[in-house]
Amino acid sequence: MRHRIVIILCVLLIHIGLIYAQRNGDVSNKKTVTIGMIGKMANNPVFVASYSGARLAAKELGLKYNADIFIDWQTPAVENVEEQAAAINRFARSKVDGIAIACSDANYLTQTIDKTVDKGIPIICFDSDAPKSKRFAYYGADDINFGRMLMKELANKINENGTIAVLAGNKNALNLQRRLQGIKEELKKHPRVILPQDNIFHNLDIPERASEKIQQEQKANPNITGWILITSSSLLVKNSLKWKPGEVKVVAGNAVPAELEYVKSGYVQSLVGINCFHLGYKSIEILLDKIIKNKTPNDPLVYSPLTVVKENNVEEWSLNWKKWMLKEAINR
Repeated sequence: MRHRIVIILCVLLIHIGLIYAQRNGDVSNKKTVTIGMIGKMANNPVFVASYSGARLAAKELGLKYNADIFIDWQTPAVENVEEQAAAINRFARSKVDGIAIACSDANYLTQTIDKTVDKGIPIICFDSDAPKSKRFAYYGADDINFGRMLMKELANKINENGTIAVLAGNKNALNLQRRLQGIKEELKKHPRVILPQDNIFHNLDIPERASEKIQQEQKANPNITGWILITSSSLLVKNSLKWKPGEVKVVAGNAVPAELEYVKSGYVQSLVGINCFHLGYKSIEILLDKIIKNKTPNDPLVYSPLTVVKENNVEEWSLNWKKWMLKEAINR
């Protein structure tokens, strides 16, 4: 009997040892993946949310791939393409496994992207593309369609008649150039809506300056009956619109939380929203497929859905933001 117990104990010890060895093997085989991530502006809610989505992707997909995934976030405090290029070069020197970038100026960054890809580091663009570069994919809005949707919304709000203006953002940013192109294309379908060339105002995406620009131009041109704000910057400050709610119609892009308050108060009639959280999550997911499985999308242009946000669904969209950020916070 005692002999039998000894044998059973030996078998159990061997079994436990095998489990322990297997677990140690799993740990030793765990990959470490470092991804460099560069937004346009560190404090802009579009990129804050993108970074949150990227961190959640790193956690969830790390389990899928048995990997420790680190997101190295190096984004300028204010929009600065030279700093973006410097960040790419730092990532190249430190030999990260991949890079995700929202390009402030595609032409300026293309050469730097190409040199980095030639060193074996895959790059995906998110939010704003560099299509002539060697980046392998882009995740974000179909920006021409984005612009068309903005124009269509404003034309409807001003009853297809009136003079409008556009706050167009950084003139070197390809995504904003394309949104402006979409606005002009859609404008042709609305013959009584007038957009003088002088009413297209490019600006730095600094909230206070963008807000001041609207105030200045509306005061100088009181015949403007509607505004398209291609980016969200001017609505990131309170009391940005110096007229009574609805007196001048406004539509804007992105649909970040600060903008939602303007919809609720009646100062902004419509937003064209993009899931900023998924900008980061999906970009990291696509990049990890490339890094770990050498898999690329069938089409390098992977478009995020766009949603028109207005009075009837603003609370639902607001709740979505809370859910996205809460999910990231719980899994941090």
